[in-house]
Amino acid sequence: MATYEPFYNRTMELPEELLVGAIDSHVHAGPVLRSNPGHFDPIQVAEMARAAGMRTILYYDVFGWASGTAWMVNRYMKDFRTYGGYLMNSSHGGMNPRAVRTALNLGEGCRMISFGSHCTWHSATTESTLVDGRLVPFKDAIPGFAEKELSRAIRIPLDGPVPDALKEILDMVAERPEVYLNTGHVSGPEAMRVVELAEEWGIRKVLVAHTARALLTVEQQKDIARRGFFLEACAVDFGGPWMPQTHYYVERELMDMSSLVHGRAMSWLQGIRDVGPEQFVLATDYGVRVLPSPIEGMRMMISMLLYFGFSIEEVQMMTATNPARLIGLDG
Repeated sequence: MATYEPFYNRTMELPEELLVGAIDSHVHAGPVLRSNPGHFDPIQVAEMARAAGMRTILYYDVFGWASGTAWMVNRYMKDFRTYGGYLMNSSHGGMNPRAVRTALNLGEGCRMISFGSHCTWHSATTESTLVDGRLVPFKDAIPGFAEKELSRAIRIPLDGPVPDALKEILDMVAERPEVYLNTGHVSGPEAMRVVELAEEWGIRKVLVAHTARALLTVEQQKDIARRGFFLEACAVDFGGPWMPQTHYYVERELMDMSSLVHGRAMSWLQGIRDVGPEQFVLATDYGVRVLPSPIEGMRMMISMLLYFGFSIEEVQMMTATNPARLIGLDG
């Protein structure tokens, strides 16, 4: 591996070298609804990951069962194994134990069960459309949206009895040590409740999704890490990073840091440092063609982490070691 030095004389090849063995545990690939921007197809992404020397990828499918996608890709690519997850979205009936049981037994089975993405109660009540140049929540702007969509959106009860459907789903995940529970796009309080329920049910692996993590304080995130659960950070959280790219002066203190104020990438990096990298899993949430490829997104994240002082060991922990533990590849 190329020689690493925290600021000066870093090699050009180091980010690519750190892709070898890395895992992207949050990849979107087609097929998708016609209303979506184009996506890479699952085989394209897997071929790119294999070419970069990555260990594996895990597909998220907002519209179907990604364990089926992984099964088909693995049939085609004999020398590169992929994995799939399942999202309890409203198109599958939301918190539907039968759909979860199907996902867990489809193809080679899935490695992740998520409480859903854009159609959780939290997301469905906050996502908005533009009306006369002003953002207005769908539930207020679209007639019938609240009645049709909120009624089947997942909402985690913060107190009181646990619904039977949720009990059954927690039981199924607890029975499968290779499977991890993903909070999905729930609210901050709901994410904390999922963590509590997971502990109560003896579920050893939980990932607090990047959207839910953004709603938690640093202390809450540290608490989750102390419990031994994982926190997700994704390239999509900042998209194309606004950060220093070209230096005119050799002195480190003369690096333009306006991005500390204006760029999301800087707060993203600091958030990881504040909590500590030990329980972080880094992924891209890429696959949409208006963004870089998932492999390029992973390379970009690795470059940024090195740029701001994360060690090779810390990078490998968050991009290789922790994702492998999460997916169940290393014990």
